[in-house]
Amino acid sequence: MELTLNVWRQKNASDKGQFVTYKATDVTPDMSFLEMLDVVNEDLIAKGEEPIAFDHDCREGICGMCSLVIDGVPHGPDRSTTTCQLHMRRFKNGETITIEPFRASAFPVVRDLVVDRSSFDRIIQAGGYVTVNTGGAPDANLIPVPKVEADQAFDAAACIGCGACVAACKNASASLFTSAKLAHMAHVPQGQAERKRRVTAMVEAMDAEGFGSCTNTYDCEAACPKDISVKYIAEMNRDYRVAVLSSE
Repeated sequence: MELTLNVWRQKNASDKGQFVTYKATDVTPDMSFLEMLDVVNEDLIAKGEEPIAFDHDCREGICGMCSLVIDGVPHGPDRSTTTCQLHMRRFKNGETITIEPFRASAFPVVRDLVVDRSSFDRIIQAGGYVTVNTGGAPDANLIPVPKVEADQAFDAAACIGCGACVAACKNASASLFTSAKLAHMAHVPQGQAERKRRVTAMVEAMDAEGFGSCTNTYDCEAACPKDISVKYIAEMNRDYRVAVLSSE
């Protein structure tokens, strides 16, 4: 396969940046999208040119690092798929592909396709920790958790913090990410002691980072590679109101 790539190149956050066109040759259908970029970078390095900077780590759809906007869609055209799980058989020979970083003021560009998502870390840090004096480690089945609640917690905990929800939202809202991080503790007994303090702190940290408000377009759920439901946003908003009103 041969492809034409329009890639966003930007030296740093203060640089204006621009799209640069490259030819990707010898691309096989079984390559992942990141492997295709590796091949392009090998060619650039061989020519003495600067390789394209992009984030990656596990390449197994677990870490959330491989955050690219491909033809206007975070992580590309396949649902429930991270960029590293996207294969080149999804594209046609001779096709033109546009690749750019996640766009949000809270995700400043570091270089090319790499953005700084440490704002997510600060939201999680605002949530603090769980106060449970357990002594020795108890057996897992000593605290009964209804299966429905356990399933909800596990579903929310599947969030890998990639930021696709922010990139897909017209308001650059982090509500889906924040609500998922809150929900996976809100549905287990160990998370109840700090529930009100946690939701207040994390929502306020989210707002302080400059993320936009949720206007229920559901674009975040559609772009999420782990299919996190927007129902957790409703949960977060309810818990936040309860926490604020009960503190007055």
